[in-house]
Amino acid sequence: MSTIQGSTELGPATAKRQFYSPLEAYWNAFQAWRKRGKLRTELCRLTDSELADIGITRGEIDYVASNRSISSDPLRWMSDIGTRR
Repeated sequence: MSTIQGSTELGPATAKRQFYSPLEAYWNAFQAWRKRGKLRTELCRLTDSELADIGITRGEIDYVASNRSISSDPLRWMSDIGTRR
């Protein structure tokens, strides 16, 4: 009977290969553009009183939809409104 003892060091279980893909960058940009378009459409469908409830006016819809930091963090947008008015 033979017993083998020893340790083998293994690398990370899931090593990702990172490389730049122009197609992936275009795809991500396209998805972000579509997401902003959907947000703009949803905001345009709201009534003026519903927009007022969330703290924006109809004239601010394009700005809110196209500004990434506002779209991803609505609470930050609400705190910015308090400082602007």
